[in-house]
Amino acid sequence: MRDVFQQQLALLDAQLLVMASSMQDAVSDAIKVMEDRSDDLAKRVIDGDDDIDRQEREIESLCLKLLLTQQPVAGDLRRVSAGLKMVGDIERIADQAADICETSISADEAFDARLAVHLRRMGECACDMVHDAVEAFVEQDLEKARAVVGRDDEVDALFDAVKTGVITAIQEGSGSANGLIGALMVAKYLERIGDHAQNVAEWVGYSLTGYYKGDLIG
Repeated sequence: MRDVFQQQLALLDAQLLVMASSMQDAVSDAIKVMEDRSDDLAKRVIDGDDDIDRQEREIESLCLKLLLTQQPVAGDLRRVSAGLKMVGDIERIADQAADICETSISADEAFDARLAVHLRRMGECACDMVHDAVEAFVEQDLEKARAVVGRDDEVDALFDAVKTGVITAIQEGSGSANGLIGALMVAKYLERIGDHAQNVAEWVGYSLTGYYKGDLIG
C-alpha cells in the first residue's frame, strides 16, 4: 500500500509540474502580447486557459482520492493538502494571463510609454516570482520559497507607480481614456499574479514546515 501511495504522490508531483509549466508559458506569452499586441498569440493564451482548467480538475480529483483512500498523515498530509491549494492559485494565474491578453488587444492604442516601463518591469518581476515559486516546489527549496514571498512588495510598489502615472496622464490630458484604463487593468492583473505566486510559495513552505503565511518569512 505504501508503494502505491508513493506512486500516486509522484503522479501528483508530475501533474502539478505539467500544469505549472502551462501556466508559466501563459504568463510569459501574456507579457509579449502586452508589448506586441499580437492577436494570434493572445488567442492561443486565451484558448489554452480551458486546458489549464481541465488540468486543475484532474489534480483536484487525484488529491481528493489520496485524502479519502490513503488517509495520509503528517508530512504526506501537508504535501497533498498543499497540492490541492496550489492548483487553485496556478489556475487563477492562468486566468489573469488571459485577462491581460484580452485587455491588451482591446486597447485602441499602445500603452503610454511611461506606463509601459512600469508594466514591463511588473511583468518581469511577476514572471520571475511564478518561475521561482514553481522551482521551489520542484526542488522542495524552503529558502527559494521564502525569497518569492519577499518579492511581492516590489510588484505592489510598481502597481502604485502605474496608478500614479495614470493619474498624472489624466491631469495632463495625455493618452486615451481607453488606453489609460487598459494599462491600469493590466497592472492590476499583474499585481494579482504576484499575489498568487506568493501563495504558491507559501504552500510550498507549508508542505515542508507545517507553517503558512507570515510564519514562512520568519
